[in-house]
Amino acid sequence: MAKKPSVLITGASSGIGATYADRFARRGHDLVLVARDGARMEAMAADLRRETGVTIDILPADLTKHDQLAAVEARLRDDAGIGILVNNAGASLGGRFVDQVTEDVAQLVALNTTAVLRLASAVAPRLANAGEGAIINIGSVVGLAPELGLSVYGATKAFVLFLSQGLSLELGPKGVYVQAVLPSATRTEIWERSGADVNALSAVMEVGELVDAALVGFDRREPVTIPPLPDAADWDAYQSARRAMLPGFAQVHAAERYRTGA
Repeated sequence: MAKKPSVLITGASSGIGATYADRFARRGHDLVLVARDGARMEAMAADLRRETGVTIDILPADLTKHDQLAAVEARLRDDAGIGILVNNAGASLGGRFVDQVTEDVAQLVALNTTAVLRLASAVAPRLANAGEGAIINIGSVVGLAPELGLSVYGATKAFVLFLSQGLSLELGPKGVYVQAVLPSATRTEIWERSGADVNALSAVMEVGELVDAALVGFDRREPVTIPPLPDAADWDAYQSARRAMLPGFAQVHAAERYRTGA
């Protein structure tokens, strides 16, 4: 039997990343775990090694630091055994945009977008040349909903969705599967770190249920998986409406409603 590809998971010390680690280990995949807290990952890895027998490497890294991000990029470029990237590391900020510190906003963008982009860029050429592999990018339904008021966080997650869809169109024909996973509120440490009380929210999904649903979408090779959405037809209608506008974008002249005197 062919050896299963190794899975590199960012943000692997807790929450969604740690749960992906558990699920992929139990599927028989070796792991490379990336997060800032090496000790926490090592404790988790010890249990998984004992319970599943898989090989687990620990790669402590702060993905907002250029040299540490570069080390993870190098691992993705050079380790031919890694066939799946889970771009999960992310953060949020409390408060409204006008109250957020510019440097904090920049750090958020670096983690939620730049790191996602650079890691995907590091691994995609190798996977495309091999004609197989997968990239899982964790976005959020907030990226579809500016009404929720999380302007910067939502913008980063909109980026993740667009990037995933674009890469899916480009890499899919080369044999590389790209999945965007869009959770809604999920019970993870991101809330506490951003100064929010998750228990004050009316509807919060447990992280195990979220990841298990996302993996159903993964196995089905869905390009976009939205675990909380009850009716898939709603997403299909959204996509159809978006695509219906595409022919209208290619025009020599401005639309009639924008012409002077119209």
